[in-house]
Amino acid sequence: MRPSGRLANQMRTISIETGFAHHAEGSALIRVGNTEVLCTASVENRVPPFLRGKGTGWVTAEYGMLPRATHTRGNREAAKGKQSGRTQEIQRLIGRSLRSVVDLPALGEMSITLDCDVLNADGGTRCASITGAWVALRLALGKLVATNVLRQLPLRGQVAAVSCGLTAAGPVLDLDYVEDSSAAADTNFVLTADRRIVEIQGTAEESPFTEDSFNELFALARQGVSVLFEAQTEAVNRAENR
Repeated sequence: MRPSGRLANQMRTISIETGFAHHAEGSALIRVGNTEVLCTASVENRVPPFLRGKGTGWVTAEYGMLPRATHTRGNREAAKGKQSGRTQEIQRLIGRSLRSVVDLPALGEMSITLDCDVLNADGGTRCASITGAWVALRLALGKLVATNVLRQLPLRGQVAAVSCGLTAAGPVLDLDYVEDSSAAADTNFVLTADRRIVEIQGTAEESPFTEDSFNELFALARQGVSVLFEAQTEAVNRAENR
């Protein structure tokens, strides 16, 4: 039995509220169980220096946790004068994940920054960030099309992410903090709606795990992201049909 009482292949409750940030071109507050992340998409008519004059756009991400997103207060990284290695790794992952489904040349010389701010952390914050950031990005791009800035959506599909792990209950889907902190293996799967792989992160905490165990985790991840893709689609449809 899992600590939460969930079945091995059961996701936590998922909700995605759009339009939460009034000034951003696109925004989504995603809740996965007790993990809550505010994702905003900001559009700028410029690109980084290495892309200037090349006729292509850019999508990037920044990630952060509020001081009391966790059980004890964490210091703001701005107060330290630098980001932690974990923060840099996660925001690069989010950026790579979103760029994998964007037609950057079709975007033109514009940049979109996805800010993912963790309000409450209970495991899976990077996965929730990727999933929510896609909704914010999709809404921002939809606004650019609606205002005739772009002819069509420069999107090649959907991307979402979910965690899986090997625990005392066996292979399980969508780890919360209690499970994540004690798992024998922890994996994050970033997958597209057309069943392609963007990135897989896997770590054995105590001893190596087998290929069969990995395949079980991958099968669980496929089930999990199908639920996330449905939630993303429903959130976008609700926002655009208001």
